[in-house]
Amino acid sequence: MTITSAFTSENVGPATPSEPSRAAAFFAARLEFQTDVSDVRAGLLEATPGFVLIDTRSRVAWEQGHIPGAVHLPTAEIMARAGELLDPATPVVTYCWGPGCNGSTRAALALALAGYSVKEMIGGVEYWVREGLPLRTREGDVVADADPLTVPVAGPSPATAGAKPATAGAKPATAGAKPATAGAKPATAGAKLTSAAVGAGLISLAGAEGPACGC
Repeated sequence: MTITSAFTSENVGPATPSEPSRAAAFFAARLEFQTDVSDVRAGLLEATPGFVLIDTRSRVAWEQGHIPGAVHLPTAEIMARAGELLDPATPVVTYCWGPGCNGSTRAALALALAGYSVKEMIGGVEYWVREGLPLRTREGDVVADADPLTVPVAGPSPATAGAKPATAGAKPATAGAKPATAGAKPATAGAKLTSAAVGAGLISLAGAEGPACGC
């Protein structure tokens, strides 16, 4: 197998007999220091998970929605608070927003330097939501429909099963229609939401203090 590097225009690949062993070491290291949403979920369902899940994001992000069972420890507070929240004998798993955020990587590094056994949950809270797993919000736990791009989906969701397709030639929304009423009630705890709705609400949050990432 020969692959051309986009950066050097040189062929890269198993040019020497040692390449397969180097690749094996690389992928073994990834499995040693990373885990995924499915494995974390399975562990949290055990009577004794054997690890502590850490949300490394800001307070406002945590309050808007976090994984049930997680401990809130923002990256910037690890050096000051890890000792009071974590048992050095218990492994920890970090997560942040998703693939576009490296907050959990930086948190994992800080925890490793502090002497903790640590893994990073790839995918972050974004893929937790996209896989249809519960998220704890200010209003209670919510669950999004699973995204078929991330997990197998067996048939239509209960919310859409039997729903009528849009009528061809249907009239568009009336111009000047009233906007949603201010102060409308939040989603009911435990309600089914779409992945897009939950994800948009999580990722687009920004207030007077700026973006909510903080990780």
